[in-house]
Amino acid sequence: MNLEAEIRDLAARRDIHKAIFAYMRGQDRLDHDLQMTAFHTDSDVDCGLLRGGPKAYTDFAQAFLAGMGGSQHLVGQIDLEVDAEAGTGSGEVYFFAWHRQFEDGEEFDLFMAGRYIDEYTYKDGKWAIQRRRELIDWARKDAPSDAFMAGMPLIHLPGRNGADFSQTLDWASGTSGR
Repeated sequence: MNLEAEIRDLAARRDIHKAIFAYMRGQDRLDHDLQMTAFHTDSDVDCGLLRGGPKAYTDFAQAFLAGMGGSQHLVGQIDLEVDAEAGTGSGEVYFFAWHRQFEDGEEFDLFMAGRYIDEYTYKDGKWAIQRRRELIDWARKDAPSDAFMAGMPLIHLPGRNGADFSQTLDWASGTSGR
């Protein structure tokens, strides 16, 4: 591979990683616009509970997560195949997710691990997810064990809907904005 092709390949991989991270961060911060940047407008997304375009999927995911006390999605290994010259790529993205949920008046933590099987394309000036299928490899449901944090400063707890410290950068208050 010549230097020019290698640079195109590295830039494509960087931009695909940005799309993957925007998807995850958009989910956790309940930032609809950010999550939408991960997709092309004609993308196809299948999470098992819903299959549809990026708006239908993001609307569904954001509403589903908004009913929870919080969530955190972590990206694991990412295996990408990229043909920057053709503007195509594919990948397998491992993830781990925590969700604080409520059932019959009780809190519980849902932990899930799985993979996204993706196809990426470069069009309209950006690399983004063209097709995504979510596969859940395992899940477990546990009673929460973080009550010890109740008396700690709020900076330790995430905010959502624009109230997270990473979104407000309110250095003066020292809290997450909740």
